[in-house]
Amino acid sequence: MPLFNDKLLPNILPGDGAVFYHGQIFSGEQTALFYNSLLEDIVWKNDEVIIYGKRIITKRKMAWYGDDNLSYTYSGIERIALPFTETLQQIKSITEEKTKAAYNSCLLNLYHNGNEGMGWHSDDEKTLVKNGSIASLSFGASRRFLFKHKTTKENISLLLENGSLLAMEGETQTYWLHNLPKTTKVNMPRINLTFRTIKI
Repeated sequence: MPLFNDKLLPNILPGDGAVFYHGQIFSGEQTALFYNSLLEDIVWKNDEVIIYGKRIITKRKMAWYGDDNLSYTYSGIERIALPFTETLQQIKSITEEKTKAAYNSCLLNLYHNGNEGMGWHSDDEKTLVKNGSIASLSFGASRRFLFKHKTTKENISLLLENGSLLAMEGETQTYWLHNLPKTTKVNMPRINLTFRTIKI
């Protein structure tokens, strides 16, 4: 039976976790201001991952922000958080109000166009609070986003719109993978923010 959060949003997963799509939570003007600020003020750099012992530089760019120089390790690379910008603080406050959760860090990804995506993975690193809320915000191009159950292989697809919020909660990261597929139909950039909670 699908779960519901306190905003009466349906759980888009059939079970083994909870994902709530809030849709567009900002006005058009707010969304444009946040997008421009993130594009210009964030310290973007090409992401690095280690795959089968080899260091790979990705086309997409990333940034890591958070409280008190928090460190975060994923794909074999440790990252030290930069202090939240004013824009990130504003977005974080609105996100925390919507999701009824608190976050101490944010991983940002900049996809220049549809040729850049993200393969199947779960945000299940040991440094993250287990079963904590992960809030994903999208600015710029709308992109398709997929979930796949690790056991049943069931797939779920949705479109993440400009200015939208997606909250992944409970055991979602334990039982589900997610993916941002590449597409030739998108020629505009997309900025993705994922607010999360690192163990202190």
